[in-house]
Amino acid sequence: MIGNVQQLQQLLGYSFKDPALLVTAVTHPSHLHEVSTSGGDYQRLEFLGDAVLGLLLAEMLYLRYPEWDEGALSQLRSRLAGQDVLADRARTLGIGNFLLLGRGEEQTAGREKDSILADVLEALIAALFRDGGLQAARTLVVRLFEGLAAAPESLLLGRDSKSELQELLSSRALPPAEYRLMAESGPPHDRQFLFHIVVDGTVVGSGEGKSKKIAQQTAAGVALRTLRSPDGQRV
Repeated sequence: MIGNVQQLQQLLGYSFKDPALLVTAVTHPSHLHEVSTSGGDYQRLEFLGDAVLGLLLAEMLYLRYPEWDEGALSQLRSRLAGQDVLADRARTLGIGNFLLLGRGEEQTAGREKDSILADVLEALIAALFRDGGLQAARTLVVRLFEGLAAAPESLLLGRDSKSELQELLSSRALPPAEYRLMAESGPPHDRQFLFHIVVDGTVVGSGEGKSKKIAQQTAAGVALRTLRSPDGQRV
């Protein structure tokens, strides 16, 4: 695990004083059942990480949106801390490659499960907090979530914009949306994707994101605004 610890530290951009914390953060309970070790699994760290993440997201949104009321801030924070977003953020880091899993989880694609990836990301945030204080955790949270916080339409505050777009198109007897990947850039651990949405031969939206899913959701949010505008009624 020593080599993996060094690689994971590079991805996180932080060198641990206590690497055992990092190992614990990526250890699934199923792994402990199969090996003889004095270490623990990520569950306690996940508990702490959930609270640390909530605090840091609240701070980020409080500073970014001084005009928003408490309800809007809470809604966006809740969406950013949702399992699907956390799992997506974990995938951008390649966390799945570093998980310590039991054979059963390995055989059932545990490295790709949203629930495990989301939990481990929270555990990693807690490990950073325990080892380096709030600033160490803040640096990673800002890196992973600032772009999403700056473009809340990519999340649509809990709504599935792709499904909403398809419902709108169906109500107008229009063909399904076509999602076209137009560009892909950046290093493997920090990819950026650009999608265009084409409806009946017309580009009605575009969006960027650090995963294909987020880029498509962003583009779908733009397409919804386009189609609901007065000019968009003709599309």
